[in-house]
Amino acid sequence: MGVIKKPGEVKVFCGLIYREENLVEEVKKLLSEKWGGIDIEAGPFPFNFTDYYEKEMGKDLKRRFFGFKGFFIPEKVWEWKIFTNEIEEKFKKEGEYPRRINLDPGYIDLSKVVLLSTKDYYHRIYIGKGIYAEVTLFYQRGDYRFFPWTYPDYKTDNYLDFFRKLRKKFLDERSEKKI
Repeated sequence: MGVIKKPGEVKVFCGLIYREENLVEEVKKLLSEKWGGIDIEAGPFPFNFTDYYEKEMGKDLKRRFFGFKGFFIPEKVWEWKIFTNEIEEKFKKEGEYPRRINLDPGYIDLSKVVLLSTKDYYHRIYIGKGIYAEVTLFYQRGDYRFFPWTYPDYKTDNYLDFFRKLRKKFLDERSEKKI
């Protein structure tokens, strides 16, 4: 019989998809109030991998990532997605493109990158409160690897470089903390 243990600590990140650059600082402040200081940032990168968000958000979208300092226990990660959905709702406006920001929270540990979603699919696991979790990248033989369902943008050098740097921060912090 396996022994039930406390889950390991993880490092939180959040991806942003947006058009209006002036939103970034305010959203960054709200995210930092929840998860603390930012360790690492990446972007903006052009977000042109899909037209999925175009109807709600317009064209010429950008992507950024924030990685947060410290460690978190991934016990109620559904709360993280609900929190980011509330921020998205706060920034909605009337008009042609009502959705001004898309937030994709997730976490890394030593072996994987996990994304949180409100959308179910065959590769996502229900974790409560209408939220699903997806392992989108895994770490093996010194680098991140893909699954058939990994989004095309998560296979790019820009994104992989962010996750490599965030993983290094995670390892460095663990070393300092002697985990």
